[in-house]
Amino acid sequence: MRAGRFGPEPVLCRAGTGLAFASFPRRMMNDMSDSAHGITTGAVARRLGVSPTTVRSWDQRYGIGPAVRADGRHRRWSPEDIAMLDEMCRLTASGVPPAEAARAVRRTRHVPGAAAPVASPGNTGRAGPGSGLPLGDVRQECRGLARAAVRLDGPAMERMLQAVLAEHGLVTAWEEIMAPTLHAVGRKWESSGDRYVEVEHLLSWHVSTALRRAAVTGPAVASSAAPVVLACVPGEQHTLPLEAFAAGLAEQGLPTRMFGAAVPAEALDAAVRRSGPAAVALWSQARSTANHALARHVAATAFGVRGARTAPLVLLAGPGWLGRTPAPGMARPTGLREAIGMVSRLYGPPAGHAEA
Repeated sequence: MRAGRFGPEPVLCRAGTGLAFASFPRRMMNDMSDSAHGITTGAVARRLGVSPTTVRSWDQRYGIGPAVRADGRHRRWSPEDIAMLDEMCRLTASGVPPAEAARAVRRTRHVPGAAAPVASPGNTGRAGPGSGLPLGDVRQECRGLARAAVRLDGPAMERMLQAVLAEHGLVTAWEEIMAPTLHAVGRKWESSGDRYVEVEHLLSWHVSTALRRAAVTGPAVASSAAPVVLACVPGEQHTLPLEAFAAGLAEQGLPTRMFGAAVPAEALDAAVRRSGPAAVALWSQARSTANHALARHVAATAFGVRGARTAPLVLLAGPGWLGRTPAPGMARPTGLREAIGMVSRLYGPPAGHAEA
């Protein structure tokens, strides 16, 4: 390690996506039946990450349709029907021809308690190029996004990310869809001998693009307001969580200055002194990069006219900071929503929403 002005500067860790500020909530798939009559084909398609035309085609060509139809005509999908479609998606993404996949899925429909079919009759047990990611209990949108990532289908990922941001908002989209999918890709990479690196890179690029687009399309920001500085500590390469934070602040109309990955200590010091921020978010993914001396230095940096000097609130963002109680002038948010709330309170209520 090279000694620096603010303590040892750790060596670079492996670049990757990052996850959330300390952890992210996982929403169970418990709303599969939106009404007593099931849900529409369009809603099913959005959840599975396929087009409505594909769902209708599977019904018409292969008999992979709902067991019951409303009024005898309109498709309404039950949780059991959706599970069948989910298996159809998994098999076809694994390279099984649709007709063969449909035959396997139909067999399980008529066998009570049958186990899910394997990828194909000749499956050797080895993961194929489209094998599923370790997602666990997550939103269906995660599964659709993961399938598109494994297929390296950039246009599909872009459409899905735009849709989830529009439907759920930035915080929910990040915590419950983007981050869990990125986490699953990272686990797949680590457990498969460096395979799926291209999947992670492409997914990360599209998530980053979606977050930056969300940041620039937020409400107008007052140029005179003190900004929020966002930076990775020296040696830290994970930027996506900070990009999500920047987009969340932009959604609130708050000004930001994003400095990105592995900001040298002296450069961060200069950025804080020159911009006079209301808050500084320092991201550390691992304990090896958490530079507490640098965090204390930033928290003690005062600026402004004599007699009215102020110092920024330092947000210790990321799991690297866990294990120590934050010092005065610092806070450690446990999630994106909490981090945005901490910063928003520094600026007071939005214009036109002042408390009586």
